[in-house]
Amino acid sequence: MSKTPICQNTSSDLPRLLGEEERAIFGRFSFALADAAKVVTLAHFDTPIGVEVKPDHPSGYDPVTIADRGAERAIRDLLDGHYPEHGIRGEEYGVKDTNSDFNWVLDPIDGTRAYISALPVWGTLIALTRNIRPVLGIMDQPVTGERFFGLGDEAWLYKGGQKQRRLKTRPCKDLRTATLCTTDPHLFTKKERPVFEILRKKTRLQRYGLDCYGYAALARGGVDLVMESGLQDYDIAALIPIVEGAGGMVTNWSGGTAWQGGQVLATGDPRVHEEALALLSSAAS
Repeated sequence: MSKTPICQNTSSDLPRLLGEEERAIFGRFSFALADAAKVVTLAHFDTPIGVEVKPDHPSGYDPVTIADRGAERAIRDLLDGHYPEHGIRGEEYGVKDTNSDFNWVLDPIDGTRAYISALPVWGTLIALTRNIRPVLGIMDQPVTGERFFGLGDEAWLYKGGQKQRRLKTRPCKDLRTATLCTTDPHLFTKKERPVFEILRKKTRLQRYGLDCYGYAALARGGVDLVMESGLQDYDIAALIPIVEGAGGMVTNWSGGTAWQGGQVLATGDPRVHEEALALLSSAAS
């Protein structure tokens, strides 16, 4: 078993970070942000669209579109109008520094490769952090009409604007019976690839190419673990409250916090988390 200390689910600490009124206000406002982004992303989805390539991505191909930039701009405009004192960090327009404890962390289209391929496994990620820690998260998939929302010790699935059900990860006693997700096995470094191969061979089923949707599938009880590396904070911050609110765990490969990205392990059952960490710790940064 792993001797690495695991960062436990700390959603019960949320009342110290957000009061009840703040939770209600920011929850409603985060939905307005997702709605604003959805107008932009749906307008360009499954249509001819120009694609630029960002430099210096490990895969050699990091696309960005007018939809990415337009969706983040729509979110930022609302934030600047309602909470100009809050900080913002987004993938497309960088950092707006303030003295506030509150920061919004944005990825307008997580999974742009899927977006430009007309595959509905991308999502808009919106997180609210307080003192770095993510306290609220949305993963919005406008094509399917699904919105995954995490706040405190709860996570919910909304569809078509209506609350459908509370999200709950499923029990899984060991890796041998687990389903594993990762976005692309070829994105792991030379040091990381061997431990991925070991984990892959120990799991029963593997699914690839899901980006943020893999974490949503974990939160709803469809898969058991997600293993990724090289993430930015905006790739993971919104997903942490969703997975934790559904009863799962998200850490780095050493068992510490994953709030700022890097090597990430998300699981639905602590038994699987501990078993996976025992394999991953040798390649932890």
